Amino acid sequence: MDFGRLRAAVYCRVSTDKEAQETSLARQEEELTALASRHGIETAAIIREQASGYELERDGLLEVLTLIKEGEINTLLIQDETRLGRGNAKIAVLHLLHKNGIKLFSVAHDGELQLSESDSMILTIVGMVEEYQRKLHNIKIKRGMRRAVENGYKPQQNLKNIQSAPGREKIDIPIKEIIRLKNNGLTFAEIAATLRGFGYEVSKATVHRRYREAMAEEAE
Repeated sequence: MDFGRLRAAVYCRVSTDKEAQETSLARQEEELTALASRHGIETAAIIREQASGYELERDGLLEVLTLIKEGEINTLLIQDETRLGRGNAKIAVLHLLHKNGIKLFSVAHDGELQLSESDSMILTIVGMVEEYQRKLHNIKIKRGMRRAVENGYKPQQNLKNIQSAPGREKIDIPIKEIIRLKNNGLTFAEIAATLRGFGYEVSKATVHRRYREAMAEEAE
């Protein structure tokens, strides 16, 4: 997509499925398509739904997120911010849109949506928390890798084929190394983090399961 060009989804929502709300949906659609026209925004999709704003499991909202993931839109048109959701659901959606660089236009502002001071503050805090979670995750991976190497793990030997066949290496988890690292005192979470750092897409649960399976085979 040419990100210099605004390509949007029109998102219309009412809270109930009463027939009277159809009029509100039609009015929202009319106002939003007019907003798009005034600002030279291309309309890629028009999504209408009747669902509570406190819920995240909304078909229309999920359709919007799919369009974003597939790179079909870079803008979202709404009547006002409450159409995205209410309470925590609204903040969650706003945060996701912000992370993906989606522009928000509203009828209420006749242009780009201006967040309230409180919403902006909450989004800043959420972003900071997410960044620190990422840093902690990376620290955990580095710590696990360091402990593994200190305990004799030699990635240059165990991952010798990772460049030539990375997909196969990620699937073929080194069971012997899992057992040895566990015997050396690493937790399953640390082992999983270590293996991910060396290119294996593996979860703590998978490491734990493979370890139990290996132990069961030895017992037999």
